[in-house]
Amino acid sequence: MRTRIIQFQIKKIGQLFGYKILKGLFAITLLNVIACQPESDIQPTYNAVQYVDPQIGSVHARWFFYTPAALPFGMVKLAPHTNAYESIGSWLPGGYDDRHNSIEGFGHFHEFQIGGVVVMPTTGNLKIVPGTLENPDDGYRSRFDKKDEHAEPGYYSVFLKDYGIKTEITATERVGFHRYTFPESKEARLIFDIGHKQGESSDVTKAYARLVNESEVEGYVETNPEYVKFCDPGNRVKMYFVARLNKIPESVGTFVESIIAESSTETKGVKNGLFLNFNTSANEVIEMQVGLSYCSIENARLNLETEATNVTFDEVHKMATNKWNKMLGRIQVDDENAINKTKFYTGLYHALLGRGLASDVNGQYKLNGDGTGQIPLDKNGKPKYNHFNTDGMWGGFWNLSQLWFLVYPGYFQQYLQSNIDFYKETGWLHDGVAAGAYTNGVQTNFQGLLIAGAYNCGFRDFDWETGYRAAHKNETEYRGRNLGNGKYDMHRFINLGYVPYEDTIISNGWSFNFGASHTLEYCFSSYAVAQMAKQLGKKEDFEKLMNQANYWKNIFDQETKFIRPKLPDGEFIKDFDPLKAWDGFQEGNAYQFTWFIPHDPAGLINKMGLDLFNERLETTFEESRKSLFGGGKEIDSFSGVQTLYNQGNQPCLHQSWLFNYSGKPWLTQKWTRTICDEFYGTESLHGYGYGQDEDQGQLGAWFVMNALGLFDVQGHANANPTFQFGSPLFKKVTIRLENSPEKTLVIQTENNSSENRYVQDVQFNKSNIELCWIKRSELLKGGTLKFTMGAAPNKNWGVETPPPSMSDH
Repeated sequence: MRTRIIQFQIKKIGQLFGYKILKGLFAITLLNVIACQPESDIQPTYNAVQYVDPQIGSVHARWFFYTPAALPFGMVKLAPHTNAYESIGSWLPGGYDDRHNSIEGFGHFHEFQIGGVVVMPTTGNLKIVPGTLENPDDGYRSRFDKKDEHAEPGYYSVFLKDYGIKTEITATERVGFHRYTFPESKEARLIFDIGHKQGESSDVTKAYARLVNESEVEGYVETNPEYVKFCDPGNRVKMYFVARLNKIPESVGTFVESIIAESSTETKGVKNGLFLNFNTSANEVIEMQVGLSYCSIENARLNLETEATNVTFDEVHKMATNKWNKMLGRIQVDDENAINKTKFYTGLYHALLGRGLASDVNGQYKLNGDGTGQIPLDKNGKPKYNHFNTDGMWGGFWNLSQLWFLVYPGYFQQYLQSNIDFYKETGWLHDGVAAGAYTNGVQTNFQGLLIAGAYNCGFRDFDWETGYRAAHKNETEYRGRNLGNGKYDMHRFINLGYVPYEDTIISNGWSFNFGASHTLEYCFSSYAVAQMAKQLGKKEDFEKLMNQANYWKNIFDQETKFIRPKLPDGEFIKDFDPLKAWDGFQEGNAYQFTWFIPHDPAGLINKMGLDLFNERLETTFEESRKSLFGGGKEIDSFSGVQTLYNQGNQPCLHQSWLFNYSGKPWLTQKWTRTICDEFYGTESLHGYGYGQDEDQGQLGAWFVMNALGLFDVQGHANANPTFQFGSPLFKKVTIRLENSPEKTLVIQTENNSSENRYVQDVQFNKSNIELCWIKRSELLKGGTLKFTMGAAPNKNWGVETPPPSMSDH
């Protein structure tokens, strides 16, 4: 397996990945094309892109993970496929795997439960299936050498050896740009595969394409994803496209399964596609721009015309680099450690990649029902915000939301408004949506917590009044719920005071028995919305929700001192094994989930006893280090679910920070730094554990927050959120706050090194801080947060008053 950090260092010497720092201004019209939210048009001088390596963690990666030709939160996620064709269509890793050495095409759509519109350039005899990894010659896939592959934020290139074609791809927000350099050939070709399953798309129910205007291909793909089948039965995901070429093809044809129709210009059905034939001279370049939409072919063409008119491939590539540098450069790291900076900026890149635009340039978006919705327009006729696709935010409050609230609050408030608009249409919040269709991946729903967290943090640039109504309903109502809006067992939580240990079997045969973990999760989100209710003066709501927040005590077993699944009759289950995974707990076990009382660590300490709390927590990390804080070197998304601790999955991600609550903050400093050093790597295999689940940037965002030395165990659920302190990784970090270059937060360290990981003292704006935490509202005023580090723990610092907890009030 290649060691990517070595390649990184070589590339850095070679003009920093081949880039020079861009100077001056691009044309204002071009900047407007790709602007997702208001920003300065001044070109960034900090080159963060040089530290991003998209290959990190690309072995056994999720479908939307490796999509280099994309902008931050863009609709287009254009990427090479090595194993996407006719995938089973669930959530399992696929699309691109760095261990593979042949490519089957380049796909445009990569979101949770969304995939399709794949293009492959070829020469020679026509083949209409890609073939296999084991035998590429069975189809049109092509071998490639890793030395001829290059990936960076916003751009990807590769040389297809079997055809002698250099392929380059880049993107604006809604348009994918292709540039193919062909050899001399009378059998050059572009194949559009639209009718087969791709990645997470699952079954294609209808696919259409036709050649129009001599050099344009327009069409759509309709799919029935696995999660839509039970979350939103009868609904479909629709993807529309318009592809425009700079060369008129010599001929055109279509295919359905093995049947080829020469000279046919139109295809409709399934397992179908279209191909364009060309005569090419040596090194002839064929370029193509593909506009996308979830609403209509007309909107795909509008997006294409708006974002791709009068711009060249190279200009778009440069604009993509510029956009990534602006977004990544909101956090500027000053430190000599290239390995840590590569981990940091690659993690930040993932956190800006995982969710994508679902609305068009005119503000239209696909409704959950028939037709399209319209985002309000400003005085200039531009949409006031955007809509987004999203996987669920299960665990996102310990990584993505904290990072987005800190550095990208404008984006996150748009994200929340998208869901509030969905609530206005359907009456429920979703916790996962694909082009308007429910796609709840974990059958919980933390969107109410996120809305409350935004309000708690003081954000008001979204419809928070409707947001509160939606959040309150999400935590208290069970009538009319379905698997799409999550919390299908809320009636048990409300009526019994816990969710019991019992099987639930859904329409596709999947069986759930997650009562204990659901109880804990519903308690946590109830607490968050209670805090919002309190601020709004809704006393009755507050008291009800706070009562629910305490329901975790109903399944705390005083005998074993574990959270223990309880039967519907009120008895705890027999033959209890706290390490048994999936038995009352989703993607974990009792040992892991007993710590899942993030709103009330003090209450858990009272129940467990301080000595046992610390003894178990210390043992957890001492033992888990032996298995790389998860599943060791086992390549599996769920490796580690049966262990004491699993850094590779969401439920555990706050646990190393609990020592701040138990009087031993130096152990939070020790273990968060150690996890950053050892769980995280810079290789395609060892990037996030070994092939573990970098779930839409959540593990990358966790690294970013921990490298800053800031984290909130409560996920901003408290009415007055705090940040707890860890062990900052860098000498100096400058964070630009609220889109204003004048307002910054500087995190500075003295005497910092791999050995000196323990905090000796902390100052904020030259005032001493004796606590191991600070109010978020104070920190966000800006200034300098200074840590003095040392090789030995300072066991007198930060121990007197723990961070706030529900039991304190």
